[in-house]
Amino acid sequence: MARVVRVLPDVPAIDKTFDYLVPETVEDQVRVGTMVRIALHGRRVGGWVVADDVEPPPGLALKPLAKVTGWGPQPEVIELARWAAWRWAGRLASFLRTASPERAVPHLPASHPAGHPLPAVTDELVAEALRAGRGVTVLRLPPATDLYPVALAAAGTGHALILVPGASSARHLGLRLRRAGASVAVMPHEWARARDGATVVGTRAAAWAPVVDLSAVVVVDEHDESWQQEQAPTWHARDVAVERARRAGVPCVVVSPTPTLEAQAMGSVLRPSRATERAGWPVLDVVDRRGDDPARRSLFSERFVRVLPDTGRVVCVVNRKGRSRLLACASCGAIATCERCRAAVVQDDSGELVCGQCGSRRPAVCLSCGAGAFRNLRAGVSRVREELEALVREPVVDVTASTAGRSLPDARFFVGTEAVLHRIDTAVLVAFLDFDQELLAPRYRAAEEALSLLVLAARLVGGRGSGGRVLVQTRMPRHEVIEAALHGDPTRVSEAEAARRRALGFPPVSAMAVVSGPSAPAFMEAFGQPLGVEILGPSDGRWLLRAPDHGPLLDALAATPRPAGRLRIEVDPLRL
Repeated sequence: MARVVRVLPDVPAIDKTFDYLVPETVEDQVRVGTMVRIALHGRRVGGWVVADDVEPPPGLALKPLAKVTGWGPQPEVIELARWAAWRWAGRLASFLRTASPERAVPHLPASHPAGHPLPAVTDELVAEALRAGRGVTVLRLPPATDLYPVALAAAGTGHALILVPGASSARHLGLRLRRAGASVAVMPHEWARARDGATVVGTRAAAWAPVVDLSAVVVVDEHDESWQQEQAPTWHARDVAVERARRAGVPCVVVSPTPTLEAQAMGSVLRPSRATERAGWPVLDVVDRRGDDPARRSLFSERFVRVLPDTGRVVCVVNRKGRSRLLACASCGAIATCERCRAAVVQDDSGELVCGQCGSRRPAVCLSCGAGAFRNLRAGVSRVREELEALVREPVVDVTASTAGRSLPDARFFVGTEAVLHRIDTAVLVAFLDFDQELLAPRYRAAEEALSLLVLAARLVGGRGSGGRVLVQTRMPRHEVIEAALHGDPTRVSEAEAARRRALGFPPVSAMAVVSGPSAPAFMEAFGQPLGVEILGPSDGRWLLRAPDHGPLLDALAATPRPAGRLRIEVDPLRL
């Protein structure tokens, strides 16, 4: 009897499987997970074998597979993807696409030499976290801690999966592990080597990497926002890794200086002694700006000017691009607004006033009194660079997300958005010139996000004995984020956040999803009023769905048919 396999096409508009015959010439190349090409509706498309030796519907004339492309996701990864399709209200094909190699892998490489025995784990805290049968462990280590021993200990258990937020960090960590004698595959370019058997190191997509005989899972910097996919389905690599470890029955270690509330709810928290943890945070200078005259306020406080070092790199952070982000007339004090839509305008490098909402431009003239001079209430990166150059009489380099990919010139002073914290390796001083915009950001995760910026700064300057320091200018010096960094105690933030989330009904005490897009009204009409799901909206074409836990919400989303047209469903949105 001919062998029949079930194939899921790699076509976004099709979310169903089809049965095909396996030609005798490729019998030994086809298995669950194999990537193939099939004839479908008059054209050839790619797809994945998701079931083998199936019983086709009676009386159906089946076509043979058109081509075997090569190796694809492991069977257990396909099952994990099925769970993820429910968990983030997405299509199975989108997850299998992430789990597949960038290029076809028709054959696995010749077996490479096994790694050498790795050094025994000497850190008792790390050994406790990786103890078999422990489940999920949250390892809270201060920013200045070298996380290589955690990765080395995980690699010593066998074939581990180690996730880090940055590609350069993944390459560097993979190199260090290889030098120690571990057999390592760095994703995504070494997919075939990973499938053959090795410890896998990679970024977000590596959560779906092939790992043979998985022995342990480690997620580094769990608090980093890059772990969540921005496009729908908005899956989170931490949650995928935790579920993967649970299914395999292996320990999962989630590492962070500032674990999120979601991570803390997953397992027990291990941390070093208070003395060790505090020493791993930098010296923090808090500049209280409550007494400053708003009319004469400069972004450079007297304290900032006094602590500027004579040598060493200085990084200034202000999360606003351009020359100015909020202007007031120097004569009458009126806020500069757009004459068309009344939105606030900004001043570009040519000196003109530009509206960010409607795009209109006009000369720098006050609409109220006709004066041509404006005061910067909130200066942007470009203006800060100009003013800092005048202050220090040295070149100052500005760094924003738009300058990504460009090599940075050799300079002592840098100013930029938070992107500068990812582009610079070391500094003796990191100054947040207006930290209140982080503390008061209109997002429910603002406190966690603000503390993560201080973590990035801490890694540039080192711990308390390094000689470096972080300076924070604020009108909220008693905020729990400031207190946590000042005392090296992230618990101050997590405890305050937990109370706020409980009061407001935000995750992790609830499950949330946002539905938007042209097809959202039709979807929500079909969604109805499921038991246990609260529906808020529409507001600006978006519906907010909330439930006490994920089960009722995700079941209701899965049971609702998708209408034609574009539809975006964000489960567990970060920015809300």
